[in-house]
Amino acid sequence: MKTEKVVIGLINPKGTENVGSVMRAAGCYSADQVLYTGKRYDRAAKMSTDTKKASHSIPLMNIDALEADTFFDTIDDDIQVVCVDLIQGATPLPAFKHPEKALYIFGPEDGTIDQKVVDKADHVVFVPTVGCMNLAASVNVLLYDRLAKSERANAGDDLILQSKDMNNNVKVRR
Repeated sequence: MKTEKVVIGLINPKGTENVGSVMRAAGCYSADQVLYTGKRYDRAAKMSTDTKKASHSIPLMNIDALEADTFFDTIDDDIQVVCVDLIQGATPLPAFKHPEKALYIFGPEDGTIDQKVVDKADHVVFVPTVGCMNLAASVNVLLYDRLAKSERANAGDDLILQSKDMNNNVKVRR
């Protein structure tokens, strides 16, 4: 039985490319749900880049606001809110221990997470880079880090068999 829960929250994403790539990452790393706010993505959503069709099995939902006081009241008590952004005082991702159940909130591509959201978060982390990555790249790195630090990362061939497509039949021969 799965005890982990991973929800990705996107604040007003502006491009279908990023949301589609976030959905692909959500599928690759077994996220449970992706939430987003704003109308920019809805206007462009007809041009999908979700090449794994993860949105067929992972809910992608537009919600009113990730930052509203009422939203924080709806989060289960056992889910920790983690803001992911280049924010002074944040914990570097390599030093972060991921909670079993988490809502990871990412800011918009052309802005940052509002101070009142950061103030309510259980954790604030950043991906150490020189410059900033795009939204989808940040989600991919965070989800990879979560998997790499988990027991599932040691599953070896079982994880590979779950991940590879039908075109990949190469094996390591020693």
